[in-house]
Amino acid sequence: MSYLDIDSEKVSPIVEELNILLADYNIYYQNLRGFHWNVLGKNFFDLHEKFEELYTDARIKIDEIAERILTLRYHPKSQFSEYFKIAAVKETPSLISDKEMVHHVLSNHEDILKQMSRVVSKAEAAGDEGTIDMIGAYIGNLEKVSWMLDAWTKDTHDQLKSN
Repeated sequence: MSYLDIDSEKVSPIVEELNILLADYNIYYQNLRGFHWNVLGKNFFDLHEKFEELYTDARIKIDEIAERILTLRYHPKSQFSEYFKIAAVKETPSLISDKEMVHHVLSNHEDILKQMSRVVSKAEAAGDEGTIDMIGAYIGNLEKVSWMLDAWTKDTHDQLKSN
């Protein structure tokens, strides 16, 4: 792997964590598809569109994560049977209320953000700037989306912390 300038012994732990992230994202993606198809009620239009936006973003990230694994000279895991064994994100029933859907999305985000931190930790130990850069951008984006979804769950009289 001369073009990467990363110690090959330090790459395997990064790939292991990236494969877990890939598994999390694939299950998250399918959860979002189910929510998109099955959301009902007065929030239908907003959430139907938001879930589509989120699963479109997830689909792009799935491809980018798999391609990063390939860049590191490994094959990405690609079967759901493997994903179910290693992912923290779990399948979610989609015939639930809109508010429950959003809470499940936020829970998925929490799991994904934790996994992203593990990826960054392994990448830092190996000096893998490419992975650090990619995942760092993902973290900022997912934190922002999570804040917005969390705000959606609040009542108008709820307040944030004050200094």
